[in-house]
Amino acid sequence: MSWEFAFLHFLQELHTPWLDQIMTAVTSLANHGEVWVLLALVFCCVPKTRRMGFAMALSIAVGYVAGNLVLKNLIARSRPCWVRPEVPVLVPVPRDYSFPSGHTLVSFEGAVCIWRFERKWGWAALGLALLIAFSRMYLFVHFPTDILGGMVLGTVNGYVAAGYLRERGIRQNGKEKKS
Repeated sequence: MSWEFAFLHFLQELHTPWLDQIMTAVTSLANHGEVWVLLALVFCCVPKTRRMGFAMALSIAVGYVAGNLVLKNLIARSRPCWVRPEVPVLVPVPRDYSFPSGHTLVSFEGAVCIWRFERKWGWAALGLALLIAFSRMYLFVHFPTDILGGMVLGTVNGYVAAGYLRERGIRQNGKEKKS
C-alpha cells in the first residue's frame, strides 16, 4: 500500500481551486451511476441504439451486484481517506468500502458497451470513464488498485453484456434479428 499512498499524495500536490472544481464535478457524474444509467435509458428508447442500451443496463446491473454488493463487502478494504483522515477530502466521505471503485466500475461498463456498438461514441465515453476514474484518486477516496479493479471488472462486464446481446438479437431498428 505504500506505493499507492505515495501516488495519492503526489496527486494531492496537483490540487488547484479550478482543478478541484472540475474533479468534483466530473466525479459527481457517476455518484450513483447517473450519467451511465441515463444514457442506457435513452439508448433503450431509440430503436437504432436499443441493443446498446440494454447491454449497458445489463452490465450495470451485474456490476452493481458483483462489485458494490458482493466484492466491496467481501474484501472490506478501507478507503485512503479513512486511513489518513488528515488529508482534506473535497466530497462527502463515502461510507462503503473501497474495492472496487463503483464509480470506475459503472463508467467502464457503460463506456465499453458504447464502444462495442459505436466506436466513435465509445472513444469519447472511454475518455470520460478514465477521467471519472482519475477523479476518484485525485479526491483521495480510492486507491489506484481500487481503480484498476473497477476498470477490469467494468471492462469484462461491458464486453460480455454487449457480446451477449449481439448474439441474442434483441430488437433493433424495429426488427427481430434471428439467432
